[in-house]
Amino acid sequence: MDDIVRQALAKWPHVPDCYGWLGLDARGNWFMRDDRAQALGPFAGGSVASKGSQLKHEKLIDFIQRNFEADATGQWFFQNGPQRVYVELEVSPLVWRVSDDFSVHDHMGRFARVQRCFVDEQGYLYLEADLGFGLVHTMDMNAAANAFEQGLWAPQDVLAADLPVRFGYVKSPQALQN
Repeated sequence: MDDIVRQALAKWPHVPDCYGWLGLDARGNWFMRDDRAQALGPFAGGSVASKGSQLKHEKLIDFIQRNFEADATGQWFFQNGPQRVYVELEVSPLVWRVSDDFSVHDHMGRFARVQRCFVDEQGYLYLEADLGFGLVHTMDMNAAANAFEQGLWAPQDVLAADLPVRFGYVKSPQALQN
């Protein structure tokens, strides 16, 4: 967490939490969800418009990613100064990128060691790593397939609906508030 964020928390410890305004999609992209986008439906499984506006400002994205973590209940949030902005997850809290040399990093650029591999009923691939659990980016399925062929990863079957409970995360903190 950034020092400026820690200072703001100390100065204003009782700022209300924010829900529904920020989303992370299956490709590791961040979305700002204003009132209009939220009124159009949920972030995950809703319409394209309900996702909101994709963030493009690199410094803002970097700030969000440096201050992105989970609380004790598995709800992921961005600590924005003294305020927690809870994040709607399209699929999972991390999105993994797989390189041709089979190194793995998350959507924030942090390298990780793969512990286990899972595939759901729709063919989506997930990795459990030392940094946490997440979906493999669709653009990296060729590298992942090569990891299977070389015996580096052995995917285990899993039901997508079981993932949040099994791996301790909440896809929609906002839904828990309603």
